[in-house]
Amino acid sequence: MLLIKNAKLYTPKFVGKKDILVAGEKIIHIDDEINITNSFIKIIDASKYIAIPGFIDKHVHITGGGGEGGFSSRAPEITLSRLIDGGITTVVGLLGTDSTTRSVENLVAKAYALKEEGISCYAHTGAYAFPSPTLTKSIEKDIVFIEPIIGIKLAISDHRSASITKDELAKIASTGRVSGMIAKKSGHTTLHVGDGKKGLGLIYEVLSEFDIPITFFQPTHVNRNERLFDQGKQFLKDGGYVDLTCYSQDRFTPLKAYKELTKDNIPLDKLTFSSDGYGSYSNYDKDGKLINMGVATVKALYNEFLNFMKAGYKIEEILPFVTVNVAKSIGLDNFKGQILPSYDADILLLDKNFDIKFVISRGKILKDDTGFIKKGNYEEI
Repeated sequence: MLLIKNAKLYTPKFVGKKDILVAGEKIIHIDDEINITNSFIKIIDASKYIAIPGFIDKHVHITGGGGEGGFSSRAPEITLSRLIDGGITTVVGLLGTDSTTRSVENLVAKAYALKEEGISCYAHTGAYAFPSPTLTKSIEKDIVFIEPIIGIKLAISDHRSASITKDELAKIASTGRVSGMIAKKSGHTTLHVGDGKKGLGLIYEVLSEFDIPITFFQPTHVNRNERLFDQGKQFLKDGGYVDLTCYSQDRFTPLKAYKELTKDNIPLDKLTFSSDGYGSYSNYDKDGKLINMGVATVKALYNEFLNFMKAGYKIEEILPFVTVNVAKSIGLDNFKGQILPSYDADILLLDKNFDIKFVISRGKILKDDTGFIKKGNYEEI
């Protein structure tokens, strides 16, 4: 058991100083004061700390992204300590451009490995390619029978995508929806959106002709350019989820996007942020030739949180976009994304400078204020 004492608690809403009692993987009680004397209870004096829910990153290339620049440009698999260092206690892994040298099998195996090592990990079937690569040769069976798989990955409006039609997109999204209903999973389709001409147009074509709820289309990288972001504003107005990527400061960051959204009174209950960690970012010339590329850091989510803090925003303003909103978008909101009794004990303890001092995932301390951070198997090799 674990008892966190006197933490300034954000659930994500600020509720004052509280004690948090954890048993196994769950939070079992929160109160102004909890006094238990037992040699089996680990006690953390959090009187100098802020307690917030662990970050949920819904878009990470856990088996490595890249590959567009040849075999040597393939990014490596992510390691456990990188996720912990970024305050991420729940992650969703997915494939990208390369589903030839990468596979859904490898992705699922990595998801199981990260779960064994201490954090919660889910995955998507599919990739940029069409027909969608799967583990069982069936999107339906992947979602229904493969425990970590909660949805589908696909790409639109990108020269690297499979250029699917509206009918194909409708069929994939419908398949995910029904499979999710059967398996009690989200079943949504995460859509990588590139710089292509249509932007979110293909989604709207499907919505105008088919009876699929807008929430089952979840576009990401929507802040990659101003034109696409304008479409994203309308998508939020229409009740859809929009995911913003935590780009470097010289690009259109979630902080800059947030300022525009609040200025225009856009609903924010379905806005989420993600890192695209270990995925490649690349630039191409007018003929589609690769100019340069790099790999995104999984710590981008935490760095964006710090950007909001430095800009003077309140903690409770930013937290939903990396916690509870994300949990809702991927169907985990009955046990993830908030610090409440019966929820998973995924908790970050931050000091007054917002440095992460403790990372607690499913009730286990994976990072503490002594400098300890749990590493995955073979990280030291």
